[in-house]
Amino acid sequence: MSKIDIFMQLAIIIMCAELGALLAGKLRVPRVAGQIVAGLLIGPSVFGLVAKNEFLDMMAEIGVVLLMFSAGVETNLPALKKTGIKSFLLACAGVAVPLLGGLLLNSCFYGFAGFGSDQFIRNLFIGVILTATSVSITVQSLREMGRLQGEVGTTILNAAIIDDVIGIIVLTLVIGMKDPDTNSMKVILSTAAFFAAAIIGGIIIYKIFKWLDTRYEHHRRIPILGLCLCFAMAYIAEEFFGIADITGAYAAGIILCSLRDSEYIARRTDISSYMVFGPVFFSSIGLKTDISGFNSGILLFTIGFVLVGLITKIIGCGLVARLCHFKWKDSLKIGVGMMTRGEVALIVAQKGMSEGLVESQYFAAVIILIITSSVITPILLKLLYKGEPEEA
Repeated sequence: MSKIDIFMQLAIIIMCAELGALLAGKLRVPRVAGQIVAGLLIGPSVFGLVAKNEFLDMMAEIGVVLLMFSAGVETNLPALKKTGIKSFLLACAGVAVPLLGGLLLNSCFYGFAGFGSDQFIRNLFIGVILTATSVSITVQSLREMGRLQGEVGTTILNAAIIDDVIGIIVLTLVIGMKDPDTNSMKVILSTAAFFAAAIIGGIIIYKIFKWLDTRYEHHRRIPILGLCLCFAMAYIAEEFFGIADITGAYAAGIILCSLRDSEYIARRTDISSYMVFGPVFFSSIGLKTDISGFNSGILLFTIGFVLVGLITKIIGCGLVARLCHFKWKDSLKIGVGMMTRGEVALIVAQKGMSEGLVESQYFAAVIILIITSSVITPILLKLLYKGEPEEA
């Protein structure tokens, strides 16, 4: 494929992704869902306007690294430290119950297997996809209802942040288990070693950036250096510790999230991510989704996947909320608020496909879960809050 063809394909992808995002916004579903559907339509499965190729795969990989870096930079670390035991326990339940639910679901469809086997890792990875929580829809809904600053809204927001951190660690461990030359203990030790190195090195790097931030406030060299850190840590994570590159990118974002200019870094990074790499990444998911292999078996799996994804969050987070002395109705609100899935679930699924842990036709299940959860969560929250006075 010539470079001229690449230019034309990029033009088609970016234009169609933006049109899909605009349409999704009108329908009140996440923009990313529209971009994925756009990628599906222009890809080989439907109209065939864009063909999969190595260049687009590399751009998509850069896109996912930038997304995870932005997620790290936008993390409210002080709030995370002050969330307390309640949010931490909720997050643990929000990871553990969906993880087990996904494992059992895939095992029922494709067979139970012994610990450490290839099939067991595949079954476990379906659970990993279900661990992610994306509360952007929930936050917007609570804000519109005047409930975001209340105890329930704050708990959901803080638990979701911790949920993603734990989910990334679990993803790293499961991907590490795939290598036949490693064992579970080695994976755990490698992951622990990376985070120890990230904490020690991160303190030094943070001090350097803090000095630069003081001297060059709102200067473009800060986000440029931040981007260098992102790519460097993504490389170090995978090359020297054998863990996912997105884990390194996320850790780089966490290191910088407490800077005075962290919002400026995120805003500058989002320019390239939002305009080019993000649309290519989400569209590439549609490009890689093979609907030709979608049959009655996969349809049944998709229905089960969506139901398990929704119910396990409600059960896990709701029951733990009740154990933390929330009222039953408030516990249900928390469980419902934690149901939504978004970019992180897609990132996890894409990483699994690149590692050979999930096949392309199963992306449809992830997309349907994202759309379903994003549509019904605001409706259920409004019903649960109906008749209650607004919180101060």
